[in-house]
Parts: sequence; structure tokens; C-alpha cells
Amino acid sequence: MTLVNFIFVFLALASSLLAAKPNVLFIAIDDQNDWIGHLGGHEMAKTPNLDKLAARGTTFTNAHCNMPLCNPSRTSLLLGLRPTTTGIYGLSPWFRTLPPWKDRVALPQHFENHGYLTAATGKIYHGGTGGGGGTGKAKSKKAAKEAPNAKPEFMVTAPYGGVGTKPPKKLIGETPMGNNPLMDWGVWPLDNDDTGKGDYQVASWTVEQIKKAPKGQPFFIAAGFFLPHVPCYATQKWFDLYPDDDSVLPKIIENDRADTPRFSWYLHWLLPEPRLKFLKEANQWRNLVRSYLACTSFTDAQIGRLLTALDESGHRDDTIVVVWGDHGWHLGEKEITGKNSLWDRSTKVPLIFAGPGVTPGQRCNQPAELLDIYPTLIELAGLTKRDDLEGLSLSPQLKDATTKRQRPAVTSHNQGNHAVRSERWRYIVYADGSEELYDMVNDPNEWTNLAAKSENAAIITEHRKWLPKIDLPPAPNSASRVLTYDPMSDEAMWEGTTVKRSDPVPE
Repeated sequence: MTLVNFIFVFLALASSLLAAKPNVLFIAIDDQNDWIGHLGGHEMAKTPNLDKLAARGTTFTNAHCNMPLCNPSRTSLLLGLRPTTTGIYGLSPWFRTLPPWKDRVALPQHFENHGYLTAATGKIYHGGTGGGGGTGKAKSKKAAKEAPNAKPEFMVTAPYGGVGTKPPKKLIGETPMGNNPLMDWGVWPLDNDDTGKGDYQVASWTVEQIKKAPKGQPFFIAAGFFLPHVPCYATQKWFDLYPDDDSVLPKIIENDRADTPRFSWYLHWLLPEPRLKFLKEANQWRNLVRSYLACTSFTDAQIGRLLTALDESGHRDDTIVVVWGDHGWHLGEKEITGKNSLWDRSTKVPLIFAGPGVTPGQRCNQPAELLDIYPTLIELAGLTKRDDLEGLSLSPQLKDATTKRQRPAVTSHNQGNHAVRSERWRYIVYADGSEELYDMVNDPNEWTNLAAKSENAAIITEHRKWLPKIDLPPAPNSASRVLTYDPMSDEAMWEGTTVKRSDPVPE
């Protein structure tokens, strides 16, 4: 065989091997709790496209984030490391600025290293598609400035996403704790035109990438949707899916925090997200809930556009689709709105896999973590495995949903605050040693804290053994939602301000 013929055969074989690998469609939803039709978090939630995807794949009904905040959650998922391992607990820093992680191969880079075309738009990392940029320069300017020499997180990017068109002033008026401009919701725009919304543009760009994906090369295409993150603006047609009465409100009980430790307030001490008290007094609770549901349905429709493009391009059967939310969101439960708690409403997320290697029509109640996505995808795609990932592959459950998982799901909120979620129980321990325990089968709303009952001591001991072995303090330059605790003085520090036991809870 001549050298030319050998090269030709080698290239043809390499192309064939690449083409045989499955594509990946990687879909992120911001602030999306389990108010999804098939998950049953809210009985009125209308998400027909996600429901259809779940029917042809496997959905995890007990999936949880590793920290209930955007930047640490996404960093954890994409690096395959717990927040307690990286020390990234706040909205800053960008992980590439930290020497231990500046060269770490993130999930999309691992696929690129195996011959994949990687493309992304919208919110994948906290800073869009990450620092370093790509062809479309869709990156966080701050991240790019902090780590100018970082390798691009994706090969091709586009600067779409975010709120999109906004009203000239806040629809709901002023809100407490700073009147943050993001704290707004309601019908917008008024003409039922969704095309100006950032998530509509994310879907449009992603559809084009699917349609023009090169033949003979597998792709990893990521789409990050902003909604239902606040401001929750949706057009009237999405609001019309939900009744304008109190039947839409989530179930709560009065004084739900009476049996929870004071330290639980420190995790969301002074935030722009309003308390339930304000929502009731301002007559905004129902409006917020309807807005969140309307935005959820709108986002579902955009995901439907991606799935239709996948079908029409002929890639349905050779593409792994994974849909995930970065953390949950309270809408009055536990007297708060927002994330930043260690209860199910804040940690539980949608997690759906469909495509090659996934058994259709399955519901898996085994605990799962977003940390598991990295090892799961590289196993499904047949890529080189890594021994430095802290998650577990979910492939056994994707084949047979009844397969037992080796461990529960663990969520942390800054150093020393952790939740351990098994099939039946949620155990929470705070940095000051105070505890909560909930029977999630008999008390799914977490209304009764059982931690003080002596008969539950063995359950607590079993769950405590899964607490993170590495529990670092905040990384250098950490900021926004950062909490520390000094056991000697019994004082907490929330975003640079001391919090004492005697301080009233901000409202």
C-alpha cells in the first residue's frame, strides 16, 4: 500500500469512527425547580415538550444540584467537582482565575478533545458561555478580562440569551432589600410577540447549528435558557394557560420555620428575592407564581423547537439529549422566594436523558446529582473515562431505573452547610451544628423537622457519613452570596457583614 493510500484509508477510518459517536444536545434551564408536568412539582404545570422527551428517555425524579446558586452549581457540573472541593460558593470568582483550575478540562473541552464540534449560546456557565470566548465571542467580559489566556470553553459561540426586551420601568413597583431591578414579573411584551426574548433567540441560533452541523463529525451543542429566572416576563398567551386565582399557589403552612434552626436564615440572610410576607402584603404572590409558570411553559416551547429541529435534521436517533436545571426556586415555601436554601424546593431539579444508551419511558427515583452529568455523558459517548471526577455515571440507571445508586445526593451551601438526600430522607446540617431531618415519603413538603427525635439518631448517623470529606473555605476573591461562620464567636459573616444571634431577620 502506498503512503497516499495509507493516509486515505487512515483518514476514512478516523472519519468513520468519529461519525459513529453520538451527538450531544445539552440544554440548561435557569432557576427551574420541579414545576414540570411529568415531575408533578405543580399539578398545573404545562410542559408538553419536556414531557414527551421524558417519555422517550429516562427522567430522574430525585435529582439535585450541588449548590443552590448559579455560578457554583454550573462550575461544579462542568468541572465535575464539588463546590466544597473548589471553594467556589459565590457568584464570583470565575474558576479560570484560580491556579488549581485554570487549565482543568471542562466537560465541553473533553468532547472537543475527542473530535467533537462544540457550540453554545445562552447561559451555560454563569457568565454565558464562559470566559475565553469562541467564534461568536459570547463570553463574560469580566471573566475574559480576568483570565485572558484561557482556552475557549466552546469552539463556536453566540451572544444570545438573557432577559431580552424589557418594560420601561418595573411592572410591580419597588421591592424590599434593595429594590433590585431583576425583582420583577408580569405580562411583557404586551403584543404577544416572543421573538424579542433572549431565550427565543437562543433557540433560533441553536436550531441553525443543528441544521448545519457538519456531516462526519459529531457535535456537542449547548443551549442555556434564562427563564424562568427573574425578571419573569411572559406574553399573555402563556399566562392564559393558568387560572388567575389562588388555586395556582403552592401549599404552605403558617409558621413553617418555627421548627427550623435560626442558622437556616443565614443562608439567605439579605437577598433581593422578597420574602413571602412582602408578596402577601403587596398582593403579588399569585402574580409571581403565574409568571413563573408562564415562563416555564414558554421555555418548554423553545425546547420543543430544538427537539423538532433534531427530528427534521435526521439526528433524533444518534443524539443524546440531556436537560437539566441549575437549581430550584422557592415561591413562598418556607416563607421565602428564590434559591439559597438546603430544602428540596431549592435543590431539586429536572434531569432528563434521551437517546442512544438510554432506556425509554423510565422514571428513576434514585438520588442523582448534577455532578453526575459529566461522567454519564462521556460514558454514553464512549469517550476516555476520567479518574478525577467526583460524580458517578448514571448509565446503570439509564439502562435500568431500578438499579440502586451507591450513595445519596449531596448539596452544599458555602463551607459547613450540607444536605444529604436519599430516597426517603433529607438530612441537613449547618455550620453551627444545628440539624434538620425530613421524611420525604410521608412529609414531602418538609413541614416537620424530625432531627430532635431520639429514634432517628441512626438515620442521622447513616446520612452524616456522606458529608463531603473536603470542605474548603471560600476561594480567593469570592463574592455575592458568600457565608462564613466563626464557632469561637458564634458569629456568621454574610457578604462581608457580621450576623449575630440577636439580629432581626431582614425583611
